[in-house]
Amino acid sequence: MTAYLGGVLSSMMTTLFFVFLIAALGYLLGAIEIKGISLGTAGVLLVALLFGILASRFGSFTVGEKTIVLFNTETIKPIYSTISSLGTAMFVTAVGLIAGPKFFRNFNKDSISYVLMGFIVILCGVAVTVVIKLLSGISSSLAVGLMTGALTSTPGLSAAKDAAMDPDAATAGYGIAYLFGVLGVVLFVQLMPRVEHIDLVRERRRFTGSSANARPVHLDKVRKRLDSFDFTPFMLTVVLGLIIGSIKIPGINFSLGSSGGTLVAGLIVGHFGHVGNIDLSVNKHTLNFFRELGLVLFLVGAGVPGGVNFVKYVRVSYFIYGALMTLLPMAVGFLLGKYVFKLNIFNDLASLTGGMTSTPALGTLISVAGTDEVAAAYAATYPIALVLVVLAAKLLVAVF
Repeated sequence: MTAYLGGVLSSMMTTLFFVFLIAALGYLLGAIEIKGISLGTAGVLLVALLFGILASRFGSFTVGEKTIVLFNTETIKPIYSTISSLGTAMFVTAVGLIAGPKFFRNFNKDSISYVLMGFIVILCGVAVTVVIKLLSGISSSLAVGLMTGALTSTPGLSAAKDAAMDPDAATAGYGIAYLFGVLGVVLFVQLMPRVEHIDLVRERRRFTGSSANARPVHLDKVRKRLDSFDFTPFMLTVVLGLIIGSIKIPGINFSLGSSGGTLVAGLIVGHFGHVGNIDLSVNKHTLNFFRELGLVLFLVGAGVPGGVNFVKYVRVSYFIYGALMTLLPMAVGFLLGKYVFKLNIFNDLASLTGGMTSTPALGTLISVAGTDEVAAAYAATYPIALVLVVLAAKLLVAVF
């Protein structure tokens, strides 16, 4: 009986089983609305974190003389890191392809605003981190980990770990601050339209009407599609993005990584849309599918390892530090977009999510706005924020 039980459990308790279980439970949690506010796909992150915590505490048990290992915490990190990378590649590529057709065509004063937004949000995050580090006396490794978690920047964490004297502390700080980093921005993009008393239907009509002609329509010739679902051009864009992301700049040993590379590739392919007579455009249904699936896999893959490290390093004060590193840059960015750059509410929030490098918040904003056109402002802000947070992580560790 014991052997049979162990066999059944070992076949069920697989990575795939838990990935889909976490996703299902997360969607159910995210669908719960309280006064019109919901977690959305961020519910997946909460369930993933809880799973990681449980895995670290109750990873094995004994039945008779047989020890059954349900969760091997030593293998969780690399496995779920791969899942996270896969999700990131799909989500960011889809965002790039959505934004690409109008990204390069619409450079104007707003584009400068997006670049400045990314710069100022990250600069504010760095300033808050320096102040907290000096006042609290926490290690530079933990401080930079908290900052990258608060700004939800996985590439930033990677850079911090490479430079930090205590990589485990950096990873733990990231996991502690990441929870509020995600939930804070997700809730912010839902609450601010209410606080501002925005008529979402009217704003959506005005917003989409102003960009209705942004996506090019090729009527001059019929180009050859590579497959009926447009999977082939999507996959080729991912491949191109991974190649771009792996290129390192000599001297500073900097690369865009998978997230930055796939975004750039998506913008380029989305802009041109074809090579000769070959159609590389991807239909909207396919892009929506990969965007949503990628987001879920990213949250599962990032949340589970974060939960595993959570118990060992957690302190209430670290939560507070991480929350401040999220809230202050977010508030500064929003007010800057509204009063200085005069952005409309959708572009302001989209640029803010890019400045905070918040992938989940963009998914929520698309749902709130009712249009994926908001991805353009995100895509314009995200690259500068991505580069700056990676450089900031290395600089802070070197200085402190």
